Amino acid sequence: MRVLGLAAGFAALLAGGGAASAQVVCNPAQVQLRGDWGQARFRVDVADDPAERAKGLMFVEEMSRGKGMLFIYDAPQRASFWMKNTLIPLDMVFVGPDGIVTRVHDNAVPHDETPIDGGEGVYAVLEINGGLAEALGIEEGSQMRHPAFGEEAAWPCE
Repeated sequence: MRVLGLAAGFAALLAGGGAASAQVVCNPAQVQLRGDWGQARFRVDVADDPAERAKGLMFVEEMSRGKGMLFIYDAPQRASFWMKNTLIPLDMVFVGPDGIVTRVHDNAVPHDETPIDGGEGVYAVLEINGGLAEALGIEEGSQMRHPAFGEEAAWPCE
């Protein structure tokens, strides 16, 4: 069971709070997520080519709470990750081409070589600090907004 006050505090921190944050436009260096739990925003490094996707967050020793990495594929596909050479626990948020979260893998274990399968039809994967997705309430059905998702996305850029 998550503590709702804690989740609301994280969401406010990540969203930036206040009326100005409601007018944020899509930016390639950030993703926004929303659901019944509220909204959150993360600054992201984008991995959109094979070399960047292969490296991912390997050898990163720490990552701020409002930061992540967004893996974007050329087309929806089966996506699988492992944690070899990854030093920090991560949550993996798998997203379809419509920007809908299809799966969340919580707290992937550093150095574990067991494949983490996101399933078919994955267009993007957001990696954030381990435990944060659960603390915020990010779950299947949540919506992601980023310029990589087209006008047909559930939550398109304006």
